[in-house]
Amino acid sequence: MKHFATLALLAVLVAPTALAQTAAQPTTPAATKGTGRLTGQVLDAATQKPVEYATIVLLPAAGTAPLASTTGDEQGRFELKNLPAGSFRLQLSFVGYATRIENVTVTSQATALSPFTLTASTQKLGEVTVTGERPVIESKPDRLVYNADQDATNAGGTASDILRKTPMVNVDGDGNVQLRGTSNVRILINNKPSAMLSGNLAEALKQIPADQIKAIEVVTSPSAKYDAEGSGGVINIVLKKNSLQGTNGSVGATAGNRNQSLNGSLNAKRGKFGVNTKLTGFRNLYPYRSSTTRTDFVPSPGGERQVLGQLEQRSVSENIGKGGYGQVEFTYDPSPLHSFTLSGNGNQYQSSSPQELFNQYRQTTPSAPGQFSLDTLYSRDIVQQFQFRNYDLNAGYTRTFGEAQPRREWSVLAQHTQNRNTQEYSLDQYHAADVQKGPLEYQERSHNLARNTETTLQTDYTHPFSPTSTLEAGAKTIRRTVSSDYSLDTLLTRVQPDFVRSVRRSNAFDYNQNVLAAYATYGFTLDSVYNFSLGARLERTDIRGEFQGENGRFSNDYLNVLPNLSVSRTLGKPGQTLRFSYSRRIQRPQIYYLNPYVNQSTPSSISYGNPNLSPEITDSYELSYGTFGEKTSLNVSTYTRRTGNSIEEFNRYNEELARTETTFGNLATNTTFGLGLYGSWKPVQGWDISSNLNTDYTRIYSAALSRTSSRLNGSMNLNTSLKLGKVYSLQGFGGGWTGGVQLQSRYAGGIWYGVGVKRTLLKEKADLTLNASNFLQNGRAFRNTTETDQFRSTGTWFQYNRGVRLSFNYRFGKLDSGSQRQRRTIQNDDSKQGGSKGGQ
Repeated sequence: MKHFATLALLAVLVAPTALAQTAAQPTTPAATKGTGRLTGQVLDAATQKPVEYATIVLLPAAGTAPLASTTGDEQGRFELKNLPAGSFRLQLSFVGYATRIENVTVTSQATALSPFTLTASTQKLGEVTVTGERPVIESKPDRLVYNADQDATNAGGTASDILRKTPMVNVDGDGNVQLRGTSNVRILINNKPSAMLSGNLAEALKQIPADQIKAIEVVTSPSAKYDAEGSGGVINIVLKKNSLQGTNGSVGATAGNRNQSLNGSLNAKRGKFGVNTKLTGFRNLYPYRSSTTRTDFVPSPGGERQVLGQLEQRSVSENIGKGGYGQVEFTYDPSPLHSFTLSGNGNQYQSSSPQELFNQYRQTTPSAPGQFSLDTLYSRDIVQQFQFRNYDLNAGYTRTFGEAQPRREWSVLAQHTQNRNTQEYSLDQYHAADVQKGPLEYQERSHNLARNTETTLQTDYTHPFSPTSTLEAGAKTIRRTVSSDYSLDTLLTRVQPDFVRSVRRSNAFDYNQNVLAAYATYGFTLDSVYNFSLGARLERTDIRGEFQGENGRFSNDYLNVLPNLSVSRTLGKPGQTLRFSYSRRIQRPQIYYLNPYVNQSTPSSISYGNPNLSPEITDSYELSYGTFGEKTSLNVSTYTRRTGNSIEEFNRYNEELARTETTFGNLATNTTFGLGLYGSWKPVQGWDISSNLNTDYTRIYSAALSRTSSRLNGSMNLNTSLKLGKVYSLQGFGGGWTGGVQLQSRYAGGIWYGVGVKRTLLKEKADLTLNASNFLQNGRAFRNTTETDQFRSTGTWFQYNRGVRLSFNYRFGKLDSGSQRQRRTIQNDDSKQGGSKGGQ
């Protein structure tokens, strides 16, 4: 952990510096009281999108002592009250934008100012795309934004690589994602679900090229307008898109020892019509090896456990994946008040994982306790095949109401997604320690075809009652149909002439889930310093499931009321906010947890889902302080969450079949207390440093298993970027975490690091980027232990993660500065998602 300690020390050094820089700002004196009031909005000059939480300061006509200040809201709106009449200057600023100062006149009445625009620190239009220079990480009161396109070390990687560098997010050796120590997190693409992410999430994240990703948004306290996803929060992957007037595009290629890809995009907008397209092909290679040691116990009359036997397993494997992703979006804006969108995207991915497995089990000798005799020894040659195809279709209409009611909006959205997932494996078992030796004694063939279809209709309405109060309301219906048809055939070569169907491990599973939801959120401001948001969501869920055979039907219906509250206060200094939030969330188990398909690629362990799971209900509380300046930002948060019927993975040993069985159940109370710290600093022009620290204490208690597990966990992240002249830039990152705890298991963490250098070419139309990650050693071992009354297991997963990539990207076309409509998107973030468990 020497590297982790070093990185943690660097992070601790960054945050106090950021705080010191912020503290150096002058204290805002109280302005002379008056009856004047200024209202307005801050927008991005290129995209015309709101600049969230910009700092607005009222200055005298001469001098620099602030007279009044405030922070804009998430729509860029602001209000200054109780102002004296006269002529003043208004200063508007936010991290990554050039500060703007405008002359304003205050009267004794309310004055509505025209929208102000801020220009990114670096902005180029013409023969290249817009390349606004923003910090790698932005801290906002309700979220952290990791601007992945500003980090050169991402070129040629995947979404999984980017998430590993995102503040508060951990990605383990299997590719499973955690946010603030919990895997109960919903991942969206462009603020909406995708069929690509509905199955094996760990594999899906390797299919999204980093070159297509603009930013990662981490929302830890979602409001009621989000679906009732809960305890961890929302991670939104924002893909690159440009809707400025003109035609532009890009082509790129990456070569490396882990990832190879080709990608391209073409975007065009002429008047009322626009089109955005993407096309990517990729290939990934992930070698690994693993080992497991398990000791089995039997009860003894004296109450102490006696050793029954010991298992030793070793395997060497690699995952070879390839696929492609395509997207097309059409936009039509017949007038400034109406906007239509129609889009579709598709993905295809297939992988092969050849594996060699060594298995040895030794039992104790009854006549000589403590001594072992050889019971089972064999090797297996295993090949797992995985194929995934999906598509999403989206349509939307947005109605705005002009300058008279600039915040009033109505939208209707529809989405249809479908995926087809085929997983199969074959194994040949040899009566020897080496697959090259010994006779073939046993064979298995397994096939699983899973389908998932989802249709969503949604409408949202925003109504401003005044410049300081707004009502948001909406309704949604989601219809999900999931099926899984799985089978397994076996052949015992000494007994059978051909394969025979295993009835116990073959079946067909159909699952239907219908959700009807409505929400309302009311937000208002008091005295220009207090902002309130009160909301609630009502959700009705109907579930029907069926297996083949007798007694194969089940159902579950439930109604949930899910309140939400947020209170923030703007403090005396510009850009400082104190915020408290509470939310109750629901997480329905997804197919990953429900599918009863038995995955047994190794002889001594199986895993399967539980179709009788109930949804989780989580209460979350968060108190945060944030301050934002032109060169520094700091965010400190403390939080707690409690899930009373947590879905937990648990293991049990089946003595009759001599194997470990892994499944899920609503059998624990999961409570977490945490503290997070984020800071950023820009020491000089062109140099950005940011760091995130998070520590939490997790306690999991299960009355059903009479077991309590707890652990203090920590994670950190450090990013830095430096521009060297006009054509070169250097970037680096480092991060790590101490591990985590589950009901019956504990797992170790690890560290990640990388550096990159980028050079612009061809008059800034092209980039050449060289990246190296985890280069000090060829791989890293991840360890975990599982302890039950019946066995104790220790596993080691060694992943070869040293990587080198060379990427080239070329941009073409010409843009004209113009408006970009802000469009709503569907957000289906209500399901508890899975990780790398097979068979989905």
